[in-house]
Amino acid sequence: MVETGDQKTGYQEPGSPNNSVFRFNSPLIQVILIGLVCFCCPGMFNALSGMGGGGQLDHNVVNNANTALYTTFAIFGILGGGIYNIIGPRLTLFSGCSTYILYAGSLLYYNHHKHQPFVVVAGALLGVGAGLLWAGQGAIMTSYPPAQRKGTYISLFWSIFNMGGVIGGLIPFVMNYHREKAANVNDGTYVGFMVFMSIGTLLSLTILHPSKVIRNDGTRCTNVKYSNVGTETVEIAKLFANWKMLLIFPAAWGSNFFYTYQFNNVNGALFNLRTRGLNNVFYWGAQMFGSVLIGHIMDFSFKRRKTRGLAGISVVAVLGTGIWIGGLLKQRGYDYDDVMVKKSIKLLDFKDSGSDYAGPFVLYFSYGLLDAMFQSMVYWVIGALADDSVILSRYVGFYKGVQSAGAAVAWQIDTHKVPYMNQLVVNWALTTISYPLLALLVIKFVKDEDKVAEDDELQTPSGYPKQSNDESVNPI
Repeated sequence: MVETGDQKTGYQEPGSPNNSVFRFNSPLIQVILIGLVCFCCPGMFNALSGMGGGGQLDHNVVNNANTALYTTFAIFGILGGGIYNIIGPRLTLFSGCSTYILYAGSLLYYNHHKHQPFVVVAGALLGVGAGLLWAGQGAIMTSYPPAQRKGTYISLFWSIFNMGGVIGGLIPFVMNYHREKAANVNDGTYVGFMVFMSIGTLLSLTILHPSKVIRNDGTRCTNVKYSNVGTETVEIAKLFANWKMLLIFPAAWGSNFFYTYQFNNVNGALFNLRTRGLNNVFYWGAQMFGSVLIGHIMDFSFKRRKTRGLAGISVVAVLGTGIWIGGLLKQRGYDYDDVMVKKSIKLLDFKDSGSDYAGPFVLYFSYGLLDAMFQSMVYWVIGALADDSVILSRYVGFYKGVQSAGAAVAWQIDTHKVPYMNQLVVNWALTTISYPLLALLVIKFVKDEDKVAEDDELQTPSGYPKQSNDESVNPI
C-alpha cells in the first residue's frame, strides 16, 4: 500500500512555514548529510581511481574491475530509483556504502596476493552498491531544494562530495611522499580509505525519508511514503520511451566516459605516484570551484529559469571546447607505445620537473573543473524537470545507469589499448553532442518558476492518481 499525506504537514504545525535552515528535517541539512556520505564513500573511491589503476602498477586489474563495476552499476543505476522508492533512503544508502569498503579491501588484498578475481568480484558488487547510492543521492539532491535554488544545493553537495577527493588525494600523497620510485601504493593508503568509507556507511543512517523532509514553506518533498515493485517496474520501463530521457542519453553516456582517459592516460601516464596524489587534490578541488560557478549561473544569472539553463549550457560548452583543444595539443606529444611499450616518457614530479610540470598540471586541473560543471549542469536540468522525489529518483537512476554503461565501455576501450588520441576525440565528441540536446530539453520541457507554482496543486507523482489530503490509496 502507498500512503499519502498532506504536503503541508511536518514536524511543525501543519501548514505553517518553518524558516529555520538548521532543522534536522530541512532540505539543507539533509543535502549536507548526503554530501558527507558521498565525501566518505564515492569521494574516496574517486581519489583512489584518480591515481591511475587504483594505485597499482598493472592497470588491467583495475580496468577489469571497473568494467565489472560499471556493468552492474548500469543495471542497478536504472533500477536504483525504483528500489529507493520501495525501501526508502536509509537501507538503500547503507547497502550501497558498505560495498565501497569491500572494494578498497580487495585492493589491499591484491597488494599481497595478486589475486585478480577477488578485485573483479568486489568491483561488480560495488557496481550494485553504487547504483543504489547514486540513485538515492540524486533523488535527494534534485528534489529536496526549492525550485529556484536547485543549482545552489547541487553546488553545495558537489563541493562537500569533492572535498572527499581532495582529502583522499592527500592520503596517497602523504603515505607515499618518500617513495619516489614506487609503482603501487602501500597498505596504509588503502586502510585510510577504508576508515573513511566505514564512517560514510554509518552516516547514511542519518538520512530521512523524503516524506519527512519539510521545506521552509511547509511543503513535503514527496507525499508518497513507499511504492511497490509493480509500480516501479512499469514506471522505469516507461523511461526508455520518454523523450526527456532520450535527450539526456548522450550527456549521461559521456559524463563518466572521460574518467578512464583522464585518470589512466593523463594522470597515470605523465606523473609519478606521489605527484598523482597531489594532482588529485587539485583535480577534485577544481570540481568544488566549478560546481559553485555553474550553480551560481544556473540560479542567479537571469530571472527566467529557462534562460538561466541555456546560459549555463552555453558557458560549459565554450569552456569545455577550450579545455579539449588544450588536451588535443598535449596529446599530440605522446601515445600508448611511448608510455607502456617504449617507456620513453619521463614521469613528471611536482618538485623535480620544474616548468615541465606546469602545463600538464593545469590541463588535469581543467579536466576536473569541466567534469564538475558538466555534471552539475546535467543534474540541474534533471532537477528542473520535476520537483517530486519519486519522479526524480527514477530520472536520476536512468541517468546514472546510462552513465555507468558508458563508463564500462570506456574502461574496456583502455584495456584493449585503443590509441590515446582516439579516446580523447570520442570524449570530446560525446560532450559536444550533448550541448544542443540539453538546450532543446530546456526549451521544450523546463518550466519557469511562475508556471511551476501554478501547476503545484495539480502535480502528483508519476504512476499514482491524484489524491485528496490524508487519504491512503493502492497504487495503480
